[in-house]
Amino acid sequence: MNNFVFYSPTEFVFGKDTESRVAEMTAKYHGTKVLIVYGGGSVVRSGLLDRIRKTLDEAHISHIELGGIQPNPTDLKVYEGIELGRREKVDFLLPVGGGSVIDTAKAIACGIPYEGDFWDFFIGKAVPRQALRLGVVLTIPAAGSEGSGNSVITKTDGLKKLSLRTPEVLRPAFAIMNPELTFTLPPWQTACGITDMMAHIMERYFTNTEETEVTDRLCEGTLKAIIEEARKVMKEPRDYGARANIMWAGTIAHNGICGVGCEEDWASHFMEHEVSAVYDVTHGAGLAVIFPAWLTYMAGHHARKAAQLANRVWNVPESDNLKAMALEGIEKMKEFLHEIGMPVTFKELGIEHPDIDLLVRKLHENKGELVGNYVRLDRQATREIYETANR
Repeated sequence: MNNFVFYSPTEFVFGKDTESRVAEMTAKYHGTKVLIVYGGGSVVRSGLLDRIRKTLDEAHISHIELGGIQPNPTDLKVYEGIELGRREKVDFLLPVGGGSVIDTAKAIACGIPYEGDFWDFFIGKAVPRQALRLGVVLTIPAAGSEGSGNSVITKTDGLKKLSLRTPEVLRPAFAIMNPELTFTLPPWQTACGITDMMAHIMERYFTNTEETEVTDRLCEGTLKAIIEEARKVMKEPRDYGARANIMWAGTIAHNGICGVGCEEDWASHFMEHEVSAVYDVTHGAGLAVIFPAWLTYMAGHHARKAAQLANRVWNVPESDNLKAMALEGIEKMKEFLHEIGMPVTFKELGIEHPDIDLLVRKLHENKGELVGNYVRLDRQATREIYETANR
């Protein structure tokens, strides 16, 4: 196991009716002028946004709003939020929604006090040293952004989808998590979220770091729990217990606990980011296509951990043929993804003729000539993975 620092200061307020505590928590973390960030749609129709406004008003906490955040959030809304926040002198961000909304709020939070272009942080030109504090009201369990210091934004000019990882600066002060708010999520969105959190775990699980048994077992146990609870929630969307377990799993998957002491991979996420940047597909659905293809490549090039995953998570019997074990595990994973309504090929994703040349070129322009850590992937390797996803 490698040396590590695990820093996770977010206060999680979990359970029924917890959104009623939003003003209390905002005041606790010294928010006096709040920018509420949201997408629209369900938070408006459900009355959640109105309830949050009322709660803040009753506590005499001033607030303004930035709505209209879309999936695969872009820099345009971030710039709009930075301008609005500076003009109105906000001191706290309150995203209400899922990963896209939270990631946008994080980018705004670090952009407001920065004199340059916030995109400097995403391209590595600068490192965020300060940011406005933010709290979260989570409505879509998937990205885990409610407990991480990460943000993913797409630059409209050039369709560059890049991530920022700054746990010391951008972890939310609090996250309000009421599983009841997820009862009405469409099956597609629920399944995409489940796939996303599974991918977050596997990006950490696939490591060459030795002696990581505790971290491995955390990953495997959480994956098995997600699979079991996913089957329940897809059959009965209003099963509170299943929704609660899925919601908490999304946080565990991405707050860092499943990767302590490990060198992580992240090649599959980088490869999917190019797909969703170019084709504007849902991130979780893109991962459902890319991750099995990536695993198939690993079965032929570095099968040890893929075979272990197959045995411990997908119940494939142990054998001396690690490649065969890995491939059987991949088939079981694809069967599960189909079971919950996910695609596993580009065609099933709705991309009949993906421009693999473009995807490979953009990937390596953005991430360098070698991608990932479990196996360092060059252009030929990533092309093979994209082509496997196209079969």
